[in-house]
Amino acid sequence: MKTVSLKTALATAVTAARAAGKIMHANWHKPKHVNCAEAHDIKLELDVRCQALIEKILRGVFPEIPVLGEEGISGDMNAAYRWVVDPIDGTVNYFYGMPHAAVSIALEHEQKSVVGVIYDPFTDEIWTTVKGGPTRLNGKIVRVSTRGKLSESIVAMGFSKSKENLDKSMPHLMRLARRTKKIRIMGSAALELAYVACGRLDAYVERRINLWDVAAGSLLVENAGGEFYTLPAPGKYRYAMCADNGLLRKKLQIGSLLK
Repeated sequence: MKTVSLKTALATAVTAARAAGKIMHANWHKPKHVNCAEAHDIKLELDVRCQALIEKILRGVFPEIPVLGEEGISGDMNAAYRWVVDPIDGTVNYFYGMPHAAVSIALEHEQKSVVGVIYDPFTDEIWTTVKGGPTRLNGKIVRVSTRGKLSESIVAMGFSKSKENLDKSMPHLMRLARRTKKIRIMGSAALELAYVACGRLDAYVERRINLWDVAAGSLLVENAGGEFYTLPAPGKYRYAMCADNGLLRKKLQIGSLLK
């Protein structure tokens, strides 16, 4: 496959993210059709509809690039390029009427993100970046925070709900709750990463996370001067991760949490 224009890919991803976000916003207060309700998660018909729209727009410009999405996979996942899509990150928030959810779209080359877009339709904020470029929020260059003390920092955490994960995570939650300014559990990995990238949060930690939750946000953080650290976790496209401003990861002392 020939080299993809990152400028064109970014513009296409922005168009797709805004289109899906428009659907999210238009349906926010309307009844939602639940495709699947699990103990700690919800899958909506709207998730599927938004991913279908995103894929249509992406394939309209790049018909040969496969798509790895939370709501399904199409094409060869071993291809040089692939899109990684979470059509509604924060579905449970969205379903319960909380305006904290986003569209996340990344383009990977050789399994490394080279384009990242996260769009919050409720604040009309869009974070964008390409490999080698800055991170922008609504067109303005943003950077991670410069806070280097835990006592001054706001740290987000997320939890999958298995007994093993909770047993590993809770001691770290209690310790960090005492040592940091505040702990936040917000329910959208994409937005937590975007917030680290623009300095609203100082770090974000999650022991088990899916690739589509972090593919775009990881590049946003790194290009804003921060650090995105991962370890492989059991399951396909699963990771343990810590995103921070480049000053806090060792001070968080979460090595045992991520294993």
